[in-house]
Amino acid sequence: MSDYGHPLTFGAFLTPSNAEPGRVVGLAVLAEQVGFDLVTFQDHPYQPAFLDTWTLMSFVAARTGTVRLAANVTNLPLRPPAVLARAVASLDLLSGGRVELGLGAGAFWEAIEAMGGRRLSPGQGVRALAEAIDVIRQVWDVDARGGVRVDGEFHRVVGAKRGPAPAHDVGIWLGAYKPRMLALTGRRADGWLPSLGYLQPGDLGRGNAIIDDAAREAGRDPGDVRRLLNVTGRFAAVGRGPLDGPAEQWAEELADLALSDGVSTFILGSDDPEDLRRFAAEVAPAVRELVAAERAGGTAAAAVTPATPGAVEAQPTPGDAGAQPPDATRAPAGAGSLAVAPTPDDGVRRSAIRVWDETTRPTGPAPDPARTYRPHDQAGAQHLVDVHDGLRAELARLYDLVEQVGAGLVDAGTARSHVNTMTIRQNKWTLGTYCESYCRVVTTHHTLEDRGIFPHLRRGDDRLGPVLDRLEQEHHAIHDVLERVDRALVAFVSVADGMAELRAAVDLLSDTLLSHLAYEERELVEPIARLGLN
Repeated sequence: MSDYGHPLTFGAFLTPSNAEPGRVVGLAVLAEQVGFDLVTFQDHPYQPAFLDTWTLMSFVAARTGTVRLAANVTNLPLRPPAVLARAVASLDLLSGGRVELGLGAGAFWEAIEAMGGRRLSPGQGVRALAEAIDVIRQVWDVDARGGVRVDGEFHRVVGAKRGPAPAHDVGIWLGAYKPRMLALTGRRADGWLPSLGYLQPGDLGRGNAIIDDAAREAGRDPGDVRRLLNVTGRFAAVGRGPLDGPAEQWAEELADLALSDGVSTFILGSDDPEDLRRFAAEVAPAVRELVAAERAGGTAAAAVTPATPGAVEAQPTPGDAGAQPPDATRAPAGAGSLAVAPTPDDGVRRSAIRVWDETTRPTGPAPDPARTYRPHDQAGAQHLVDVHDGLRAELARLYDLVEQVGAGLVDAGTARSHVNTMTIRQNKWTLGTYCESYCRVVTTHHTLEDRGIFPHLRRGDDRLGPVLDRLEQEHHAIHDVLERVDRALVAFVSVADGMAELRAAVDLLSDTLLSHLAYEERELVEPIARLGLN
């Protein structure tokens, strides 16, 4: 059993086909919108049917705002490490610290040779990769004295100037399968990134053992190496095999890989938009819940301290009103006090228009200070905050979209199309985006209306009635504000000062949406933890 306790993250593995160049970009944008943490792309520079991966990543970085990006994995024999290091650092700086570096020793050697690369034996490939990691890390280490010096068998860099440094500590993840590559991963890398389809039963455990031993011999903690995994499968109503069945089956199998084999990043290989949506909306939240519950139910040492959305405990920004020290937000083993912190309303308002009077909002019953909550209950409450965080991120992307319209980079029609695909614009969101994503995992046999969280809360505690009535009223008001944004986009092309009207409409949306989400969390986090979902 190897659970390294890393926070869980989820990614997409996309094919950079050049037949429809906009499609892979659209899939990457969709992946961000539905909540993926990471988007990765194949890197096969010798493949004429593919877009160049690093050019594609630069374009996608400009079209997204939060999702991390990586090649899966970079073809090192055709990308000189010193130049690659500067490309990675440059894109990391331009994207605000959103680039990671997947590396491979090379494959398809005939195609590599045809493109001018050097054919290497497996042993040579590992040695060349080790030298390349030295070059890359030295280029990034701008605080060291002197130039970059690696006088290797395959890579020779003698005195090149260092820099630039990336915006964050870029992770180097190796696509490794054989013992020499696995040992290099333990000694020098930040992550292990194999594909499940290339592994035999027991390979994950054997690979972990080699990586862990090599890490210890190098004076490292094995937990410093994140375990990532590319997965593929099929969603179906009935299970027919591994990762071939309903979302609940996927969640159970991936949770087992997390708890038994230490995998903390699952990357779905699919170019199907519906697969991406289901993986993000149904599988990822369920895996997080299963793993969090198991970890919290074990020893205190296994408690999770996630740094990414979707985990059990809240992670308020330091300095925010209502933020607590890390120890105060850590979910205890077994039942304990409520550790999920609602996002506070910062009180900032951009618009002079007030859609509602916030002073008339009713409040629910005061929580019982002596009550304790199970990890499962806390996970349910935290998911409400996580989904709201996704809506807040969408709002930030909407502001960016408006600026692109103003700069002439995007036309108003394209902007409307983007807005209509956002979660905040979907007709069903007024029934509870929380219920739309989370309840599908726990009660898939019910209709959306039957499994609505508001009716359940009403039945569980009638004192919540006034709060739920008010929240439903605000849902309808927000729908009207969204319609105003749409009208402003339509008018943009025909009104002299259309940009001012568009910005005003988005400012009003920001005021109403952020105020509403903070109110909903303040009033519903504790009831959801107390009453559960069914």
